Amino acid sequence: MTNSEISTRSVDLFVACCDARQRGVLIKRESRRDKEFHFQNWVGDRLKDAEIPCVPSGRNTYPDFNLVDATEGFEVKGLETPGRVKDFDSNSRMPSGWHDGKTVYYVFGRYPKSPSELTFPVLDLVVCHGDLLNADHEYEHLNDSFRGNGAYGDLLIRDRKMYVVPTPYALADGLTGQFTLIVPASVRVDDDRLVQVGELERTEASHVVASYTFDLERNKLTTTLRPNPTAGTRHTFSAYRMRGADSGRVTMSGKFLNDQLTIGEIE
Repeated sequence: MTNSEISTRSVDLFVACCDARQRGVLIKRESRRDKEFHFQNWVGDRLKDAEIPCVPSGRNTYPDFNLVDATEGFEVKGLETPGRVKDFDSNSRMPSGWHDGKTVYYVFGRYPKSPSELTFPVLDLVVCHGDLLNADHEYEHLNDSFRGNGAYGDLLIRDRKMYVVPTPYALADGLTGQFTLIVPASVRVDDDRLVQVGELERTEASHVVASYTFDLERNKLTTTLRPNPTAGTRHTFSAYRMRGADSGRVTMSGKFLNDQLTIGEIE
């Protein structure tokens, strides 16, 4: 998040998503084997509706959609319900609102879990700036490995990190059944179709993990902490909905209020 950021195409995408919901546009699964890309395709169609040019997404690209005419990208996360809603696995990198010179927004959408149906609605949706999930722009995700394990000393161990990240549905209350846009307070949302319905604030922790080691004999993971040089920094976000929609407020979840969690408390 930068002081120079004054507008975002996320508003246009969000409005297109709300319009599609109003028109009853369903998610379409190509086959019962499609467990991941149907919602991503639905969001891609909304980018077309909003006439937002983007680079076609690939299976291993991040974010899923990189815009052509703006330094922004959108990462899409579909969530089945009933199912896992409070967090998600990020296997390729630690999420944040900045990647490779671009601002990153996340699009979370919940839809009914149905092994047999090929079409289903978007129950609720959140478009949010990645800094709501993690405001660290300096960390570089790298995987590493070493050889020497096993009785013959020729087995390779890969350190392939996976991050488990709280979703907006864990961080905030008032999102269920609604379409909500969450942007940094510094972003100008100059659109009469939208109305602000809440303000969220996250505070950086006093300490962060600097390293970790794994004892193969005891199967024990140990972390080393260091003081966070930006401890106490507050990141404020504004929540918006379409004017005339249910005006229920969006507030920080009590569990994350003032970010008083300590390491290991997030379940």
